Amino acid sequence: MANQIETDLGQGSVGRLLLRLAVPTVTAQVVNVLYNMVDRMYIGHIEGIGAQALTGVGVCMPLIMIISAFAALAGMGGSPRASIMMGRGDHPAAEKILGNCTTLMLVIAGVLTAVFLVFGRDMLLAFGASGDTIGYAMQYMPIYACGTAFVQIALGLNSFITAQGFAKTSMFTVLIGAVINIILDPIFIFTLDMGVAGAAAATVISQAVSCIWVLSFLAGRRAVIRLRPKNMRLRASVILPCILLGLSPFIMQSTESIIAVCFNASLQVYGGDIAVGAMTILTTVMQFSMLPLMGLSQGAQPIISFNFGARSAQRVKQAFRLLLIVSVAYSAALWALAMLAPQVLVSIFTHDPALSQAAVYAMRIYMGVSLLFGVQIACQQTFIAIGNAKTSLFLAILRKIILLIPLIYIMPHLLADPVTAVFSAEPVADAIAVATTAVLFAVQFRQAMKRLGSEAPQDPPRAGAPARQNT
Repeated sequence: MANQIETDLGQGSVGRLLLRLAVPTVTAQVVNVLYNMVDRMYIGHIEGIGAQALTGVGVCMPLIMIISAFAALAGMGGSPRASIMMGRGDHPAAEKILGNCTTLMLVIAGVLTAVFLVFGRDMLLAFGASGDTIGYAMQYMPIYACGTAFVQIALGLNSFITAQGFAKTSMFTVLIGAVINIILDPIFIFTLDMGVAGAAAATVISQAVSCIWVLSFLAGRRAVIRLRPKNMRLRASVILPCILLGLSPFIMQSTESIIAVCFNASLQVYGGDIAVGAMTILTTVMQFSMLPLMGLSQGAQPIISFNFGARSAQRVKQAFRLLLIVSVAYSAALWALAMLAPQVLVSIFTHDPALSQAAVYAMRIYMGVSLLFGVQIACQQTFIAIGNAKTSLFLAILRKIILLIPLIYIMPHLLADPVTAVFSAEPVADAIAVATTAVLFAVQFRQAMKRLGSEAPQDPPRAGAPARQNT
């Protein structure tokens, strides 16, 4: 099985490979968001306290996003490097990366758990909890914090399963957790009358089962590279390149809450609750609609990384070209829907006339450059797939920190309508970021392919063949 997976990554049809890997990764992304929405739906229907309880849990989101971001730091930083080593036939190096990233996740989980348990209340108050909602937030967060290690392993190590070409197994990690969480939520919340604490307990248990599923697979015989205790001792030469590569997805995830705070604060000043409500709808639509693009890029990553490691420039270019075409086609369809029928998307979230009108107007501005997202995602994720940490990190910082956050506050002073100006910060930042990404990619990807083309491509490792040692 392991040898067949590697043969497919190195020699199989790139189109069929992308389809086989991307469908499960896209499905996993969508299911993950849906079961989080169901979790909040149950909380919102707790009799008598639903609204305040939901708000209290909502205040916990920045801390939950921080946990997910640290999982991405190790998982999405280490898995492309492991795929590259697999492509080179250097399985011992790939297994050292897996072991070191596992240890890093456990260390991070321990630190985060301690910080959240000691300082959680103060952090929640800083993120907007009030006297009415802090009680519900504190019912949820300490229990969730105790399961930080499960979340880190389930999310972080799952990317190593996808990186080996086992996208369906990776999808089942999410499905198992989702199904268990959906079943346990009503039992704990309503039947056992645990309320918000029951929702947190159900989530922790579901993540624990997903964690066991991931560990059992990576330690088992089906895995191409296995999790072995001897490889879990942290070594700077192994873990530091993974951290550097993982900084890009870490920044992209960890800054989401900061950007949301900046948008909401600015819109509250210029447009009040209606503008903030419209922004909530827009960010939800944007995040959910981007999931297929992220799933596509995650499906393409093992193909690109493996063949980059195997020095097969033609297959790397073929995989990127197909990823770019599909991504651009999807983002073009999304852009057309947002421009021509934004009310279809808005109506999913509200039927209030004033809020609907504001959101429809704002969507055409906010998503005005979403046509180009396919280029941005395909290029930036390919930088990560080929191990170009410095450029991927720069692009992550450029769009959100260097451009978007300052523009949120600068644009209202440049346009007559300050509300329109705040919404315009997103397309302005996106246009500059996409242009910069495209130029850098055109130059650096061509250089990388020339370097690969000057070396003979390697065949996929054969069963029983000795692995080439990394130098």
